[in-house]
Amino acid sequence: MFQEERLAAILEHLKRNKRIEVEEVCDLLSISRDTARRDIIKLEEQGCIVRTRGGAVLPTISKEMPNYGQRLQKETTSKQMIGQVAAALLHDEDYLYMDSSTTVRCVGEHMKTKGNVIVTNSIDMAGMMAARNQARIQLLGGLLNNDQRMIYGSRAIEMLSDYHFDKAFLGTCGLSMNGLTTDFEEETYLIRQVIRSADQVIVLADHSKFGKTMFHRVAGLEDIDFIVTDREPDAEWQRYVNEIGVEIIIADREVHHD
Repeated sequence: MFQEERLAAILEHLKRNKRIEVEEVCDLLSISRDTARRDIIKLEEQGCIVRTRGGAVLPTISKEMPNYGQRLQKETTSKQMIGQVAAALLHDEDYLYMDSSTTVRCVGEHMKTKGNVIVTNSIDMAGMMAARNQARIQLLGGLLNNDQRMIYGSRAIEMLSDYHFDKAFLGTCGLSMNGLTTDFEEETYLIRQVIRSADQVIVLADHSKFGKTMFHRVAGLEDIDFIVTDREPDAEWQRYVNEIGVEIIIADREVHHD
């Protein structure tokens, strides 16, 4: 077996089991301990794993941070389903916060309610909703992150402290049982203020976000009320969210039911 094939087999095992010992590599691939160690070192050099005493684990911190245009192209069908179901949670004249997530953008695309007031830090959301003339838009002021097409900074947070929302729609870069995470530190402070200012916090996350952890923790799951996603999470997730009182809405089920 070539080294490339062995490396792929080790990664496949890690995806299923989260951890692998050197002895397991030897048994799995019928190779010596020295060869197993060399393969593990190679995978670490490629950034695929983290070596531990006696074995390896997959990295727990995701370093992927695509720009806004790239995010628009990912999981488009799932995001549309999530957006459609989340939009059904709206009522006429709700005061809303809608962030710069591409999944939250899909909520705006499916909105049918009237008389809403939308506060957003997304220049694309503001432009889209203004063009549709469907709601009153208040765009936060502050610094512009051009890659992510969003406003952030102390001025934006100061403005948020003056508002109160019926509902806040938030996307997330990563969603684990430790909470919401992001790779952009400044966004952390802004989202925390949003959560403090909202009666109901609704997180939109397709299946690819579950189990992913980024560098900065934004909030715990106990700080949110609903998670709208496209697939049923595993039993461990279900037990945990039931314990803390978070409701999970499965968009695929809701869309087909309709």
